This record gives sequence, C-alpha cells and structure tokens, in this order.
Amino acid sequence: MDTNRLSPTLAKILNEQMTNEAHNAQIYLSYASWASEQGYDGIANFLFRHENEERNHMMKILEYILKRGAKVVVTAIPDPGPDPKSVNDCFEKVYKSEVENTSNIYRIVEMSMAEKDWATWNFMQWFVKEQTEEETLAIDLLDKIKIAGGEKATDSALYALNKEMETKPDEAVLAQDVTVDKP
Repeated sequence: MDTNRLSPTLAKILNEQMTNEAHNAQIYLSYASWASEQGYDGIANFLFRHENEERNHMMKILEYILKRGAKVVVTAIPDPGPDPKSVNDCFEKVYKSEVENTSNIYRIVEMSMAEKDWATWNFMQWFVKEQTEEETLAIDLLDKIKIAGGEKATDSALYALNKEMETKPDEAVLAQDVTVDKP
C-alpha cells in the first residue's frame, strides 16, 4: 500500500530545500573556519552555532519527508564559495544567503497552498518564522558592523564585536513579540 502523502512536486521541492539547508550549513561552517583562522573566535563561535542550526533544519525537513511517506533524495552539497574578504563581507554574504533561503521557503509555502496540502503548509510556518528571525539577526549584525565602520572598521571595533559575539544569543527579537511594555 502506498502511504506517500506528498505530491511529486512537493516531494521534489522539499528534497531540494533539504539540500539548501545542508548547503547553508556548509556556508556557515566555511565562514566560521575563516573567522577562526583570522583570530575572531567569538564570531567563529557564533557561526559554528548557526552551522549546527542549519543542519537541524535539514534534519527537520528530512524527517518530515519520511513521515509523509515520500522518498528522501540525498544529493551533493554545492561548494560554499570563496572565503569572505572581511567581517563586513562575511555578514553581507550571510544576509544574502538567508534572503535566498527565505525565497525558497516561500516557494514551498506557496506551492503547498496551491496544492491544498495543509500539513506541509503548517509544517513550513515554523520555517517562515525561523527565516524572519535569521534575517533580523543578520540585519542587526550588519547594522553593528556599519556603526563600527563597515569595511573600514577599526581593530578595536572588531575586537569588541568579536567579544560580544561569543555570548550573543542565537535568536533575534521579532516584531510580533514586541509590546509597549517590552519594546
């Protein structure tokens, strides 16, 4: 008996997203290694934590595909690309990667809505919120780097940012969680 509850198109796009999440993990791993080599251990720590988060996203999708009775297709992960040229470049690339990932998530949401696959639509809402958080976190970091001087940030500003990143929370405050009492 066939127990697959995913259409071929949704199974295909979910498998592609699983690979995208693995690719994003490789990007974070690559950038974390670069940051560590440059002596930015706090920034590296932050990026290594996010690498692990991306792998968890990959596993969530893998498990969902399996639990819906479809086939998981594991494919090669694309190369993460060249090392960043600077801390500013690193986080600009992180932001770009997260925006691309958000677009991919939205495509799956749109497709699940069009197919009236409400289970997949509901499953993907967690990723929609997660991407809002990831983009907000990247924007917040880019703002800090901009204040520090962007590409021309001084060593002391980068040192302070590096120290802060050692303990920076992995979550960002989202607009939907803000109140008058808790801005």
